[in-house]
Amino acid sequence: MRADVFEGGFTTPVFTSQAVFRAVMDAFARPGTIAKLGDVAEAPAPIPAAAAAILLTLTDFDTPVWFEADDSTAASQWLSFHTGAVTTPDASSASFAMLSEVSNLEEWGRFALGTAEYPDRSATLLLPVAGLDGGRTLTLRGPGIEKAAVITPRGLPEGFIETMQENARRYPLGFDVLLVCGGQALALPRTVRIEV
Repeated sequence: MRADVFEGGFTTPVFTSQAVFRAVMDAFARPGTIAKLGDVAEAPAPIPAAAAAILLTLTDFDTPVWFEADDSTAASQWLSFHTGAVTTPDASSASFAMLSEVSNLEEWGRFALGTAEYPDRSATLLLPVAGLDGGRTLTLRGPGIEKAAVITPRGLPEGFIETMQENARRYPLGFDVLLVCGGQALALPRTVRIEV
């Protein structure tokens, strides 16, 4: 096991996880706002800093994590060491999915969408992007947004908007997405409607 598997966790786990949890929940409650999580955790590739903080906070032995990248052994070991989370090779059983920057959206149909009885039994997808600003203008509408919110993420995979529009049509089923870049994250819950 590589030495970096043991490093890069929270220096003050209780206080940091509380702060990260609050920031992520606020981001989901107010889609379009950017959560500034900072560099409170450092994981092996392919996990960016914001995703590392989120996974350290929200995963445990009962939340299987799926990695899209082929070479994710060190990241998987890091996560297991710090949280007890188990990596699954089955995307449909994952509570969290750590996607790649060139994610294959055709495969997103395999993720858990929840059920009518338990809509919360769905996957949360962490998607790395080139930036959370400076890209194509997208308008968000839905719960938590007074009228409309505007985001401009850079580096979204081809077909992302259409996939998210279809996801919103499934509500209350569907997955939730966190765009991550560096130490920042932007939440796109299944309730949000994206317009170009």
